[in-house]
Amino acid sequence: MEKPMDRTKQQLGSYASMLETALAGYLPRHPSPEQTVADAMAYSLLSGGKRIRGALTLAFYRLFREDVRPALPYAGALEMVHAYSLIHDDLPCMDDDDLRRGKPSCHIAYGEATALLAGDALLTLAFETMTDPCHAGAFAPGAVVKVVRCLAAAAGCAGMIDGQMIDLYQEGKPASEELLKRTYAKKTGALIAAAAQMGCVLAGAGPEETEVAESYCEKIGLAFQIVDDLLDVTGDARVLGKPIGSDIENKKCTYVSIYGLDAARQKVDQLNQEAKASLQKLKGDTSFLASLADLLAGRQN
Repeated sequence: MEKPMDRTKQQLGSYASMLETALAGYLPRHPSPEQTVADAMAYSLLSGGKRIRGALTLAFYRLFREDVRPALPYAGALEMVHAYSLIHDDLPCMDDDDLRRGKPSCHIAYGEATALLAGDALLTLAFETMTDPCHAGAFAPGAVVKVVRCLAAAAGCAGMIDGQMIDLYQEGKPASEELLKRTYAKKTGALIAAAAQMGCVLAGAGPEETEVAESYCEKIGLAFQIVDDLLDVTGDARVLGKPIGSDIENKKCTYVSIYGLDAARQKVDQLNQEAKASLQKLKGDTSFLASLADLLAGRQN
């Protein structure tokens, strides 16, 4: 008999497969030497991964509309922004990581300058993709403008950029739980919350439903980052596909460094329960989203 978690993994894999195919079609194809940047973009964007952010957009869209294909360009745009952030995150001027998803980071494979440009190109391609008339024509103009602004805000200086800046500024300094929550909400949670909002807006959900979806994503987003803190201490580099111990090496303040392993794990469990409880306010089948929260809370990579 098939278990609920197995169905969740299959559905997540289905979303990931749809996104992988779509993303390959959105990438540019240029003659040399521009092709080098396009190759570096593909290297990072099509390197696998769970596609959690894009899957969340599709899953919330599916709560209100059965066919998720019109939402694929927007879920794909989220994945482009995420890939850009990882390229820049790994650069020597940031976290200086040589490994990503089990293979050399983009700047190791293509050089620092090309990696920087590839990240910039993925960021701009995200907005080019969302506003392409071939994709935007499926929705009301107001909905498209709203999701474009939503992603821009999540990725920009009030969202992910601000979170990264706080993270860099706080290296080697003590931090309160409140500051950590604010950093994680911006650096990691902003894009995850945007995934929910984008899916709901495109599907025509009401403001109350969208607010519940964002609340769910805010909780799993914080839990996701705390699990990252845990795995940086307890994980296996071969399973993670990247080095462990970088938080300690960079003297970063984390939930583990402040509260210890047990309390950090308890916080993940609490956030997971709160996220699943919030789904009860939504109509439709939310079983995938509830099971996804469990899957992410217990992940090993």
